[in-house]
Amino acid sequence: MTTAPQRIVIVGGGFAGLWATRALRDAPVSILLIDRANHHLFQPLLYQVATAGLSSPDIAAPLRHILRRQNNVEVRMATVARIEPDARRLHLDDGSVVDYDTLLLASGATHAYFGHDDWAPFAPGLKTLDDALLLRRRLLLAFEHAEAETDSARREAWLSFAIVGGGPTGVELAGTLAEIARHTLKREFRRIDPASARVRLIEAGPRILSSFPAALSARAQKQLERLGVEVVTGAAVEAIDAQGYRSGGAFVPARTVVWAAGVAASPLARSLGVELDRAGRVRVLPDLSVPGHPEIFVAGDLASVVQDGKPVPGVAPAAKQMGNYVARVVRNRLAACPAPPPFRYRDHGNLATIGRMAAIVDVHGWKLSGLFAWWFWLAAHVFFLIGFRNRLSVLINWAVAYWSYQRAARIIIGHKAASGDNESVDAG
Repeated sequence: MTTAPQRIVIVGGGFAGLWATRALRDAPVSILLIDRANHHLFQPLLYQVATAGLSSPDIAAPLRHILRRQNNVEVRMATVARIEPDARRLHLDDGSVVDYDTLLLASGATHAYFGHDDWAPFAPGLKTLDDALLLRRRLLLAFEHAEAETDSARREAWLSFAIVGGGPTGVELAGTLAEIARHTLKREFRRIDPASARVRLIEAGPRILSSFPAALSARAQKQLERLGVEVVTGAAVEAIDAQGYRSGGAFVPARTVVWAAGVAASPLARSLGVELDRAGRVRVLPDLSVPGHPEIFVAGDLASVVQDGKPVPGVAPAAKQMGNYVARVVRNRLAACPAPPPFRYRDHGNLATIGRMAAIVDVHGWKLSGLFAWWFWLAAHVFFLIGFRNRLSVLINWAVAYWSYQRAARIIIGHKAASGDNESVDAG
């Protein structure tokens, strides 16, 4: 009589979930990978879709295609509503239930508005392809509305863009948007000059890119200002509505505001009934398991891991390493081998691009900025994309953009023309 293989359920097809799944490809287990989307998304380049530099398929690939040769995996497109840890059971939003022997939660993070969720319709964030397509439409529509506007004050409001949050996403969005206004849209409008658009990057802290050394942060700010971005530090946003935002007691008209200031862990963690940190992440044990539930692991943005007195950052390399580590723990348990040493994140450095031929790099003591850093950033991101097709497509699009300043995906889709709606779109 044969024994059924251990049932491993992995929630989330991002970096942590996918890397764990692939690391178990020849293990004697049955894996069910659940994700609300049917694709794996290369999030570091999501802003390129939002700013029309790349299309959706360039940075995403269907999970079923990625895992088509891994026979011990079943992929299910679904949303997990809650978890019953004691019963080892998941409840899906369609009413069905899934039992597991081992569970890996890697469902990622969402936007955090610091108690002001009412700002969300007016300041969309950037976490999914739907977010990117909605943001792309809003950015491009702003120039269209400005072209049609006859009142000078309202026209200026349409040509005023604010990015809230000075982390890598905010910096990359601000720099790219400034390039679009000053180069990509040049000579395409008759009544407005797109180069007159004001792009502001607003950071509540004392400097942008706080995870980088101060010297690199200062260089990044100079590079942004050279592109025409207004960098505002030490200024918290106090209110946001359809007409603009308030900061320092003053209201600033801006019809397009983008939120890049904070993230919160997936609410799924609350159903575990264990201690969470302030961002809603699970405080895991050294082997990334949940206290009191050694059969449940948490990885990626949902895991709160402290190393050398500092939290492990919510970046793609950390999520990949966590996914591989969980797979190693599972393999050792199946083979009745001693547990591996506690998880330890190997920091390979930080990268951020500011715009054309401008980036900063902090890798193993090397601190670079400018053109060489930009080439390093390009090579690293192309290398880590999944699939030859994605790499080739991104390289071609970037080459065209480099020589012509043109962006390949400047198509406005969706039926509503009004800015401020939160309708999702599924093309592009």
